[in-house]
Amino acid sequence: MKYCTQCGSPVEQMIPEGEDRLRHVCTQCGFIHYQNPKMVVGCIPVWKDKILLVKRSIEPRYGKWTLPAGYLENGESAADGASRETLEEANARVSDLKPFGMFNMPQINQIYFMFLSDLVDTDFGAGHESLEVRLYKEEEIPWDEIAFKVIKRTMELFFEDRSTGEFTFHMEDIYFDRSVKYRT
Repeated sequence: MKYCTQCGSPVEQMIPEGEDRLRHVCTQCGFIHYQNPKMVVGCIPVWKDKILLVKRSIEPRYGKWTLPAGYLENGESAADGASRETLEEANARVSDLKPFGMFNMPQINQIYFMFLSDLVDTDFGAGHESLEVRLYKEEEIPWDEIAFKVIKRTMELFFEDRSTGEFTFHMEDIYFDRSVKYRT
C-alpha cells in the first residue's frame, strides 16, 4: 500500500501507539489501514450417499475439483454466502446448512468456514467458474485431483464423521506443510 484510501496522502509502515505490529499509517491524516484475513465460505452439498464437487474453470488450480466455496461478501451472513457460492459455482440449491468446520490458513491470510448442507435436488450444472459439476460417492472421488488442501481435509473429516454417524464441528490450522487439529 502506498497511498491512504481516506485522503490520498502517502502511507508509511509503523507501529501505531497501543498496537503490537506494523501497520500502514497515513502520514497526513493518521488513518490506520488494517489488513485482515479473507473469509471463505462453502458447502459440502450432500445427496443421499454422495457429495457435490465442482471442477474449477479459473485459476488458481484450473481443472481441479473442489467443494463449492468462495469469498464472503460484505452484508451477507456466512450461511448466505455459502449458499450463494454453491448456486454460482454449481447452479445448485442447498438447504439445512449446519456449521461443519473452521479452517485457519495463516500463511495465506484466509479463514474457511464450511457448512454441511442438503442438496435440494439434482438440477445442477456448471456455473461461470466451473467446467463440470458432479456427484461423487466416497470411493469415486478423484483425491489426487482435489484443488486445495483445506478442501481435501474438509472431505476427509466429513467421511470420518459419516462413518461414525455423528457429525461434529471441526477446527484446524492448515499450513502447506502440516495441519494442527483442535478438539472438536
